[in-house]
Amino acid sequence: MSVNSLKYNEIIQLLSISNTTLIAVSKTKPIEDLQEMYALGQRDFGENYVQELVDKETKLPKDIHWHFIGHLQSNKVKYIAPFVHLIHGVDSLKLLQEINKQALKNNRTIDCLLQLHIAEEETKFGLDQSEIEAIKLILPTLHNIRILGFMGMASFSENMVKVKREFIHLKNEFDLFKIWTNQNPMDATSNGISILSMGMSGDYQLAIECGSTMVRIGSLLFGARDYNK
Repeated sequence: MSVNSLKYNEIIQLLSISNTTLIAVSKTKPIEDLQEMYALGQRDFGENYVQELVDKETKLPKDIHWHFIGHLQSNKVKYIAPFVHLIHGVDSLKLLQEINKQALKNNRTIDCLLQLHIAEEETKFGLDQSEIEAIKLILPTLHNIRILGFMGMASFSENMVKVKREFIHLKNEFDLFKIWTNQNPMDATSNGISILSMGMSGDYQLAIECGSTMVRIGSLLFGARDYNK
């Protein structure tokens, strides 16, 4: 088997204690690997590339929850709007408006997470505080999206003190946004702010300690990726 079933069961057992959801990050992995993971009971899969996600969705069981976890360009939202379960990386007001537009066309309400910039590396995408405030102002006009929480990516670093600091910052921002939505109820947050998506293969245990409710794990489950495929 290409999938590490022992590691999968180990991770699932750990996550069940903390009531954390596992997103199996399957980008660049073949259909066969996803089928193996599906047979183990996994239903939440994360993809970074629109075309790859669309291709896999047509070939795999319809009860899979597809999470788009990469940087999403506004002109590609229309391709995943008919079926995507959760969009993790909403990193601009323009993108949020486009998701709302495409959701309306598909007679859907699409669940989203706002991606905050928490890493020290400038290459990471994400919203800053002023952009969060701008989104708050326009949320009441966006009736076909639901904001369910935040997503963030910590610095790619072996310095766990720094990574922990970034995770704690994201958790604090998440808690503040949750308080704000409780004070300003609206359709766009009617399901409540409940998802904090942070933590990957190298730091997911630390992320859980810091309050993560959803982790995105790929290489521990599927092995290293071959980006030449």
